[in-house]
Formats: sequence, C-alpha cells, structure tokens
Amino acid sequence: MPSSADYRTARRVEGKPRVTVTRRLLPETEARMAELFDVTLSTDDRPLSREELVAAMQTAHVLVPTVTDRIDAALIAQAGPQLGLIANFGAGIEHIDLAAARARKIMVTNTPGVFTDDTADMAIALIISVSRRLNYGGRTLRAGKWEGWAPSTMLGHRLSGKTLAIVGMGRIGQAVAHRARALGLNIAYHSRHRLPEAIETMFGARYVENLDTLVAEADILTLHCPATPETHHLIDARRIALMKPHAYLVNTARGQLVEEEALIAALVEGRIGGAGLDVFEHEPQVDARLLAHHNVAILPHMGSATFEGRQASGEKVMANIRFWADGHRPPDQVLEGLV
Repeated sequence: MPSSADYRTARRVEGKPRVTVTRRLLPETEARMAELFDVTLSTDDRPLSREELVAAMQTAHVLVPTVTDRIDAALIAQAGPQLGLIANFGAGIEHIDLAAARARKIMVTNTPGVFTDDTADMAIALIISVSRRLNYGGRTLRAGKWEGWAPSTMLGHRLSGKTLAIVGMGRIGQAVAHRARALGLNIAYHSRHRLPEAIETMFGARYVENLDTLVAEADILTLHCPATPETHHLIDARRIALMKPHAYLVNTARGQLVEEEALIAALVEGRIGGAGLDVFEHEPQVDARLLAHHNVAILPHMGSATFEGRQASGEKVMANIRFWADGHRPPDQVLEGLV
C-alpha cells in the first residue's frame, strides 16, 4: 500500500476538475457545482445514450451518474485515463460494475443514508395504502363510480396486530420497523446479519433465520435489500406461493428483487392479498396488468423524491468530488484499496 502522501499526489487534480452530471439535479446543487467544478450539466434530464456516456468518460475527471445509467465493464473499458472518480448520486450502486472500476483504478463513491427516512416513509405509505385499499378507493371516486357509503364495500385490513416481515434490516429496514411499531404491527425480520439483541428489543423485532419461514408467516412482506446477483428474484414464484392468501407484498427497494410475472399471476388468481410497488422489474416500463389491478398500490419510483433528500445527496456528491480532487480519500468511497 502506498503512503497517504503517495495517495494524495496520485489523486490531486490541478485546477477545477472536469465533472459531467448525467441528469438534472436541484438548481442550488447545480449552481454550487458550477462554482466548484468545470461542470457539464444535463439540460434535458434524460438518460444519456451509451455513446454520450463514453464521450463523457473520455473527457471528464469525474462522472456523476444515477441509477438510470448503466455503467458496465464495456463502458468503463472505454474511459479515458483521466477518469478517476465515479461519484454516484444515490446509495445504490448495482448499476456500476465495481470490479471493472477496480481494475481501472477508478474510485466509486455513493451517497448512503440520505434517503433512509424518505424511503421508509414511502414504505409505510404503501403498507397503509394497499392494506386499506386507498388506491382502489381513490380510483373508484375519480372514475365517478362511487355510489355512497356501504358496510360491505371498500374493505381492507386493520394493521394493528398483524405481522410485518422485513427482508433486509439495514438503515431503511430499521427505519421502517421504528415507524411500524407506532401502527401496532408485530415486527419479524430476516437479514444477512442478525441485529444485536438491544436493537431487536428497541424495535420489538424478532429474527427469523429462514427466509421461507418469514415469507410464510407474513401478513405484510416488505423488501429493503440491495439488488445483487444473489437477490435477483429473491421473491420468486416459489416464495410467492408460500405467502398467505391475504398477505401483501411491498417493494420500495429494487424491482429486480421480485419475479414480476409470478407476482402478477398470484394477483390475478387471488393467491395473495395485494401489492404496494414503487419499483418495477423493467422500469420505466410497467406491466399494464399491474396498473389495472384493483389490489395494487402503485407509484413511479418516488421513494427518494424529497427536496431534503435530493439536496443532501447532492451535497455528498460534491464533498466526495472535492475530497478526491484534493488528493484525499472521499468519505463515501465504495471501493477500498485503490491508489
């Protein structure tokens, strides 16, 4: 390993680093970036083509992508020698080939923690929406089909006393558990690592080692794990078949966690109670059967869409770039051991 001085010399950029941002950010973030960096900003807020990404990576010192940009090995192989940092806007980095970046000695940073509360709030919103059929009720009202109150229509399920099964008990999963206690939900969870007993006690959470067991006992199953090869279709046809017929599936993490075709089949056949979805397997394309189903609460990937969260993410991006350009290790480095 080189000394810290070697590291700083290797990474220092003289003058303002050239930075390319792939999507529109908050105006105040873009204005501050224009002051700090030689920045190329997005003017039309659309995902860049592969050719445009290659062009940016051949000229910029820093690329600032988002989840809509697929930074794969083929793109990284075409990066110019000056590209030293991929400063992702967002916590998820599954769209970046980390091994390829490591091989090219390109550092990767992200913005962890800034969307925790926002995403947890959205998960709770979807839990309430799908269990109480808010989406269906609103749709019926807007369509002019509501004929007035009746004791046997628009029925959903009470949350209090039900089992909320959390898959992935990291920052967001814990934030969901914290909120869910106020709703009277019983918390069970599965995660790669069990939480310390004191944290379990604080949340009133019960660890379930076997994911199949957790899925089978859930009244509401909510997903809060990253998209990796290991978690692809984590909730597949077999696991959906384990769910109770009245259970709800909520996903605010990544669409690839759920085998969407199997979920649709279960909804159509009435084998599960419903779903609350903020993400989709093939987004931005959304299957029309999900849009039409009366027991699906559906949103267009809004979990992180708050002014506060997006501002905080932009500030982290700028801090990571400034640390890197000054020859220091960025605070949110994803890949360790790069020189």
